Amino acid sequence: MLSATDSTQLCYPAEWQQQDTILLAWPHDHTDWATMLDQVDQVYLDLVVAICRHQQVWVLCRDHHHETHIRTLLATQLVNQNRLSFYHIQYNDTWIRDYGPISIYKGMQTYRLDFAFNGWGHKFDATLDNSVNQQLGLVGAWPAESMLTLDYVLEGGSIDSDGQGTLLTTADCLLNPNRNPGYSRQQVEAQLGETLGSQRVLWLEHGYLRGDDTDSHIDMLARFCNPDTIAYSACDDQDDEHYATLKQMETELKQFRTTSGAPYRLVPLPIPAPIFDDQQQRLPASYANFLIINNAVLLPVYRDQHADAYAAAQLEAVFSDRDIVTIDCKPLIMQHGSLHCASMQLAHQYAQT
Repeated sequence: MLSATDSTQLCYPAEWQQQDTILLAWPHDHTDWATMLDQVDQVYLDLVVAICRHQQVWVLCRDHHHETHIRTLLATQLVNQNRLSFYHIQYNDTWIRDYGPISIYKGMQTYRLDFAFNGWGHKFDATLDNSVNQQLGLVGAWPAESMLTLDYVLEGGSIDSDGQGTLLTTADCLLNPNRNPGYSRQQVEAQLGETLGSQRVLWLEHGYLRGDDTDSHIDMLARFCNPDTIAYSACDDQDDEHYATLKQMETELKQFRTTSGAPYRLVPLPIPAPIFDDQQQRLPASYANFLIINNAVLLPVYRDQHADAYAAAQLEAVFSDRDIVTIDCKPLIMQHGSLHCASMQLAHQYAQT
């Protein structure tokens, strides 16, 4: 098993480091998207067009018929077909961030970690989702020896890395007994060190978004933008139900220190005006759910003109060397997730020196 105690150090790369591919699991009529496929198809089209300008995209689809449907849609777009690959894979849902492989480096070599996925604490059927990485391995997506399967439950959206040994996460998720019952905080930290090479963990004890099924995934709340900067969901409306807990989270972030002992540069991202589903349940719209790709940042927006523009301006100031590309994710949020949740990056085949 890979271990940080080996002579060769493990590294969980930051999202801004060089990537090879973005994985997407395209919605189909056997997923919860069945009643709004046209709307969500458009989101995925926008994603593929934006990503293919910069790097490869692997599209997971159900079968040949589904692939033909997607290719027909893509034929209307300007897409670099050489950067597209299709894999016929069976999956329950499209939130591949949480069941896709987590890339790590051991020395100069890249490995794909296949952690267990239990449907965000047994809330949803995830039998197929939990087998996706094995299915990809069987069809030759990566060399068999480069993938390691673990029985520890861990979702990609629950952790964020600065690429230098620091992980950012939430206690509500990683210490929830619906994932790995019986694990103490110290045992969780030890597990993250052994599998991801983390040297320290920054724990948020506060912060949530109404409608989030993930038990407060970090990628809805706070994200590293570089080793010294964290962007986070913020709320200044005292009448909003999120005001108190997000202010408490902000206070925690102000107390965190970089490895050099300096406070982090904190970049507040507003939460958009409330969005509700057909049952008038509030949905967890978040600008912190952005995706960093090679030379660009894809920012989810929600048809809130003021908040959308402000969030884009905030990230433009941080990522001055990357394009900020907005993607209309209002259809995505109807199933309680957004852009980062719907994607998973594969790190470059070899560690960058």
